[in-house]
Amino acid sequence: MMKRLIVAILGLSLVFPLSAQDKSLKFRPDGSFKIVQFTDLHYDYSKPESKIVLKRIDEVLNAEKPDLVVITGDLIYASPARKGLRDIFKCISAHEVPFCSVWGNHDADFGTCKGAMYDIIRSFPFCAMPPRDGKSSPDYALPVLSSDSDRVSEVLYFLDSNAHLFRDGKFVGYDCIREEQIEWYKATSREFTLNNGGEALPAVAFFHIPLPEYHDAVRDEYRTMIGTRMEPACSPERNSGMFAACKEMGDVMAIFVGHDHDDDYAVEFQDILLAYGRFTGGNTEYNNLPNGARVIILKEGRRELDSYVRIGGGQILYPFNFPGSFHQSDWRQRPLNPECLQ
Repeated sequence: MMKRLIVAILGLSLVFPLSAQDKSLKFRPDGSFKIVQFTDLHYDYSKPESKIVLKRIDEVLNAEKPDLVVITGDLIYASPARKGLRDIFKCISAHEVPFCSVWGNHDADFGTCKGAMYDIIRSFPFCAMPPRDGKSSPDYALPVLSSDSDRVSEVLYFLDSNAHLFRDGKFVGYDCIREEQIEWYKATSREFTLNNGGEALPAVAFFHIPLPEYHDAVRDEYRTMIGTRMEPACSPERNSGMFAACKEMGDVMAIFVGHDHDDDYAVEFQDILLAYGRFTGGNTEYNNLPNGARVIILKEGRRELDSYVRIGGGQILYPFNFPGSFHQSDWRQRPLNPECLQ
């Protein structure tokens, strides 16, 4: 336990925003903060099937002009990893928008360790990821400042959900967010809460592999699910307690993941939004949905967000408001339809 606490305390050093060349993340004057989430690029620089990835990134960022770009893992799909990473982040960096990433379960499969890949990503202008300080795969938090001051208004958490589990040399499932990572999150959350006068700040978490609670959420047929679900959540068999920690700390209102290429749905579970991004890759891996991105618009000082999926040709899919779109309204309180007054 003491080792976990030490890890958590040291992890607080990974709470600071952009490098000196860039400005801090900040809500717009209208109280909005727009995030574009790309996921599962599976980018293979040698294959023409991957050209659509960079094209879609450019198209989405030109249309949305976000305040932050987040990639939720499985970026590359060929060796050497540095070649694919440079293609991807040269493309993103050219838009002069802060960006950051977490690892997927495949990113370490192509001959380059996570620490070296992290450094490659950080070498590009506008990277929002903090120095790794010797850690091979750091989790980190980025504060979003108020529109009219340097006060922290919201927190964004980024965690490595790890990769595969093997037993006797055979793949037996997916790994989970580990206990020491959860201790880091809880310690970091407490620090933000303490600095906010004891009140938990609204927060959003990003990682790659969905939590087991994604299964629990869709088993309830009375829950509102918005988007496409064409495959079950490929989550870890072992529940290490990340969702329970979010409930305990009271800050995370939404979790966004990738991993399952044929899912882009969102569902509320115990007052937390569990959502997928939209597959952004080309035909280098399985997919049955046109590639695109998820757009997330945070609301300053509120546990509320708007979101939708953007695909090619400017098409917008599945717009919703959280929590509003996931709650049944009282039909007795709805205003009378004007047509009834004629």
